[in-house]
Amino acid sequence: MMGKITFYEEKNFQGRSYECMSDCSDMSSYMSRCQSCRVESGCFMLYERNNYMGQQFFMRRGEYNDMHRMQSMGMMFDNIRSCRMIPFHRGQFRMKIYERENFGGQSNEMMDDCDNIQDRYRMSDCQSCNVMDGHWLMYEQPHYKGRMMYMRPGEYRSFRDMGMSGQRFMSMRRITDMC
Repeated sequence: MMGKITFYEEKNFQGRSYECMSDCSDMSSYMSRCQSCRVESGCFMLYERNNYMGQQFFMRRGEYNDMHRMQSMGMMFDNIRSCRMIPFHRGQFRMKIYERENFGGQSNEMMDDCDNIQDRYRMSDCQSCNVMDGHWLMYEQPHYKGRMMYMRPGEYRSFRDMGMSGQRFMSMRRITDMC
């Protein structure tokens, strides 16, 4: 199933628009700003900076007529520069989280959501991970609050090297819906 998101320069789906059905690493050549968007199908991760860098926000199917009001839903930025389509995953979910960078310190393998790694695993921090199966969202605070980061299958040796300096992750959620 393909995803489709349309970005608009003005609130209420007005002004110049850009329709996207895949990843886009630099939206600045299509529009100068984004004040509203409409997700017609699929799920997308929006990024504050080009090349999927900076703060991120998860978007599912729906209409978002005022991006400034999205800040009340946890979006910590008002400038969208890149987006990534999240493919639907069928099958199991597996991720191994590590207390320290480069897969060091205490580790735990997860197959389902965890609303607080401190309570469940007695881990005070998560600084690296290996996503074996599925797509995940990691949150800086327990109970899926605060800034988030999208994780797809792969090895992540250092969140600091990914531009997430000083950010720690305390809860993780699987992306299970088709949006």
